[in-house]
Amino acid sequence: MTAARPIITVLCPRAEAETQDPDQLQRPEGLEPIEGLAEVRYTDAAGLGSALEGAQALFLWDFFSPAVQQAWPQADSLEWIHVAAAGVDTLMFEDLRRSEVTVTNAQGIFDRPIAEYVLAAIFAHAKDFAASLRHQQNRRWVHRETQQVQGTSALIIGTGAIGRETARLLRAVGILVTGAGRTAREQDPDFGTVVQSADLPSHIGGFDHIINAAPLTAQTTGLIGEQSLAAVRPGAHLINIGRGESVDEAALVQALQDGDLGRATLDVFAQEPLPTDSPLWTMDSVTISAHMSGDVLGWRTALAEQFVQNARRWLDGAELRNIVDTAKGYVPRH
Repeated sequence: MTAARPIITVLCPRAEAETQDPDQLQRPEGLEPIEGLAEVRYTDAAGLGSALEGAQALFLWDFFSPAVQQAWPQADSLEWIHVAAAGVDTLMFEDLRRSEVTVTNAQGIFDRPIAEYVLAAIFAHAKDFAASLRHQQNRRWVHRETQQVQGTSALIIGTGAIGRETARLLRAVGILVTGAGRTAREQDPDFGTVVQSADLPSHIGGFDHIINAAPLTAQTTGLIGEQSLAAVRPGAHLINIGRGESVDEAALVQALQDGDLGRATLDVFAQEPLPTDSPLWTMDSVTISAHMSGDVLGWRTALAEQFVQNARRWLDGAELRNIVDTAKGYVPRH
C-alpha cells in the first residue's frame, strides 16, 4: 500500500478588486517542487478551516491574517506553520503557544533591505533632503549647512537578526552603535554594549538616532512611550521599522510638536493603513512609508524559495530553520 502524501495548506490573500479578479487567490509562485512531493491545498481565510483538516503543514503566505486562531479547532494533524514574515505577532495565540506545533518565520529575507532603509533614513534626515525637495518644488535656491553622520550615535532597540544587520551597516559608515534588549551585556559582537530595553528612559537620551527593530511582544508593546520620548536628546531621530504598537503614537505626536524629538521616520503604525485623520500625515518633521522597508524587488520570490527549502527539510525529516520560540515570539539567537 502506498503511503498517503503529506498535506500542506497554503493560506493566500485574495487579489485586490481594483487590479484583478477579486475571486482570484494571490498564490505564491515557485512551489512546484513541493507540489510534486506533497498535496498542496491553496485557500483563503474563509476556507482555511476545512483546508486544515488532515494537513500537517501550513504556509502563511497571507502573513498578516489572523485566521489561524479561528480555524484552530479544525487543525487536527498540524505539525508545522511557516510564516512568510519576520514578525509572528499576528499569528500567536495561547492555544498555539501551548501546542506542539513548530513555528518558523522568514528571518534572513528582510534583514539587509530593512537595514538599508534605516541607513537611508539617517542620511536623508542628516542631509535635509526633505527641505531640498520642498525648495526645488518652489524653485528656491536656499543654501544650508547639514549634519555629518560619521561620529553620531544610534540606539537599536531589538537585538535580533534585523537589529544586528542594521548595527553592522551603521557601524560601517562610522555611527557609534549600542543595542537595547531583554538583558544587558558587554562585548556583544555587533552592538558592543547592550542595555536593558525595560530601562529605556534611563538610556535613550544618549543617542542621536533611535531605531526600533524589536518584535512585538507583551514587553515591547508601548515600549517607546511618554517617559522615553520625554528623555530623548533634543533633535533626536526616531526610526520605527519594528511594529507600530511599540510606539505610543499620541505621545510621539506630542514629542514632535513640543520639539523634544527632531524627526520621526515611520514605516509601521498601530493601525494600518494609517488613518487619513492622523496628525502624523501633515507634520514636516515626519517621514511616512507604507510598511515597505523590507519589500525590495524580488522579495516575494525570495519568501517562496525560503519556504520551499524549509519544506524540503521538513519532508526529509531534517531540522527546520528559523524556529520561533513561541513563548518569546521570535527566533532566539544561539
